[in-house]
Amino acid sequence: MEIKPFCALRFNREVVGDPGTCISPPYDVIDEVSQQELYKANPYNIIRADKGIIYPDDCPSHNVYTRAADFLRQAISDKALVYEPEEALYGYVQDFHIGRTSFQRSGIIALGRLQAFGQGIRPHEKTLEGPKADRLKLTRATAVQLGQIFMLYEDPEKTAERIIRQAMKNDSALDYTDTQQVRHRLYVICQPDQTKAFVRAIASKQGIIADGHHRYETALNYWAETGNPEAQWQMMTFVNMHNEGLVIQPTHRLIVGLSDFSVRHLLKNISSDFDVQKFSFVDKAQKTQAQILMLDQMKLSSAEDKTSFGLYAADGAFYVLTLRSSQAMTNQAPQMSPTGRRLDVNVLHLLILEKYLQISEAKLAAQAHIRYINDLGQAVEKSVEQVDDGSGQAVFFVNPTRMSQVRDAAEAGEKMPQKSTFFYPKIFSGLTMHDMQAEPKETRNSKPMKQECTK
Repeated sequence: MEIKPFCALRFNREVVGDPGTCISPPYDVIDEVSQQELYKANPYNIIRADKGIIYPDDCPSHNVYTRAADFLRQAISDKALVYEPEEALYGYVQDFHIGRTSFQRSGIIALGRLQAFGQGIRPHEKTLEGPKADRLKLTRATAVQLGQIFMLYEDPEKTAERIIRQAMKNDSALDYTDTQQVRHRLYVICQPDQTKAFVRAIASKQGIIADGHHRYETALNYWAETGNPEAQWQMMTFVNMHNEGLVIQPTHRLIVGLSDFSVRHLLKNISSDFDVQKFSFVDKAQKTQAQILMLDQMKLSSAEDKTSFGLYAADGAFYVLTLRSSQAMTNQAPQMSPTGRRLDVNVLHLLILEKYLQISEAKLAAQAHIRYINDLGQAVEKSVEQVDDGSGQAVFFVNPTRMSQVRDAAEAGEKMPQKSTFFYPKIFSGLTMHDMQAEPKETRNSKPMKQECTK
């Protein structure tokens, strides 16, 4: 991969106050409630550009995209957004907890040269046309990259980790703890020996997109459409697959709105392909224990390299469904590679959702009859509650996709289904921005941003 440092647009503490109050999760995980909260967090919060409010009277000349462009122009005019005075890389450190376990994930933000898939960059998930159309309209209006492509690469030598540890000896440019208690820190890395070391270290690496598939494809389309040389460079956060804080959480599937759904009939039908373990309960205490037993059995099966799913359908039991033979997937998807047929999400989608519940790939893409539940906090318990109260008919629990599976699928040239991986925490938007129409750096800021650079 070819990368380079850049003069990022960043929030100016002297105008906005705490720049952490101006960043936001990526657009595709923001609901209306969190959108309103981010609007209130700071008048300059990047949400106004990345996912602004849509109004009933929007028209071609005044809409969410034109308002995004107006917001960025005004923020630059107000000196709320200013350009880094010198080209730099940026160390991004996130501290977080999953249960009682603490993690620290780190990566380096740089510009990466866009490449067609298969030429040094590989996707691992399928994309949808709607989000790509939305992101292209936003890019056309603003010509600014607001968020990151989360890019994986493999470096056992951990070059980036050494550079970031050195950067962390200096003051951070941003230090903010979000509402999920994830701490985000940003460090400016502008020492030539440090930037050159990372550029060299990653030059021979292959990149796998962990998150941001829609943004990457949008960037390719925008570059092809405009021919703008700066548009060939996309802002990316590069995270080493050997980074100890790199974890993947599962995304469970809540089934809704199916006519004539019967868990009894489903269990009877799938018994030809799956072994079924039942964990019954008659009261609340037993229900909690049955849920724990289901999750423990799923983990055990995963450790034994078996494909298993949990199931709850409000019939007095939790179930573990374990694939009996790989031949069932060979029969169902003969065109798919052995790597693809071993993926848990493919087994769930093809052998259960499509084969027995008639939820086709097109319906999955349209999110018909399915809701995706990211495994955070009390997600399992809340999904069970939705089945109990009738807002869902059943929930399928999945084990997390392993990093080796992501790598193998990408190398095989196959894309996983949507929501196969949930890399937690998300890479936030607004930490740095890449202005593809920027003026020469000598005229950008009347008052340069204070440099927080590694020594």
